[in-house]
Amino acid sequence: MPAFLFWLFAGVMLVFGALVVINRNPIASALSLVVCFLGLAALFISLDAFFIGIIQVLVYAGAVMVLFLFIIMLLDLRAEERRRMNWVAFTGGFVVAFSLLVQILAVISRTQMAKQAFPPLASQQVDDVRNIGLLLFGNYNLPFQIIAVVILVATVGVIVLSKRQLR
Repeated sequence: MPAFLFWLFAGVMLVFGALVVINRNPIASALSLVVCFLGLAALFISLDAFFIGIIQVLVYAGAVMVLFLFIIMLLDLRAEERRRMNWVAFTGGFVVAFSLLVQILAVISRTQMAKQAFPPLASQQVDDVRNIGLLLFGNYNLPFQIIAVVILVATVGVIVLSKRQLR
């Protein structure tokens, strides 16, 4: 992958990740998160992790974001629009985010591995999908099923909480 494409996709992720936080409209924020997920999938594909990149698009940018948009549509957005912005909290959040960025840059500048190029991955003839499937449904079957139940309970909970009272 050319360095130009890496920086392009990384920049897309940073810009749209910031838009997720900055946008006041929750639907625009969720759609910005979709673009951020697509940039991450492009980075995975550039590392020859095709399965993880495709799963990123299908599961996160597809199914999870549809669920998020469904939940956002069920919420009362007019009450959120009437809420005023708390500038003290905004300034405090900006200071914390900036100090975190300074710390991350300080750690990266002192780390030798951050200054080296990532070595190319070894080409393997092993079927990744089969190995991931055997691992997922063999060793991690119980956590996989627990996550499915938690997502189902969360979906039912949102529907019950957003249901309007008929009084």
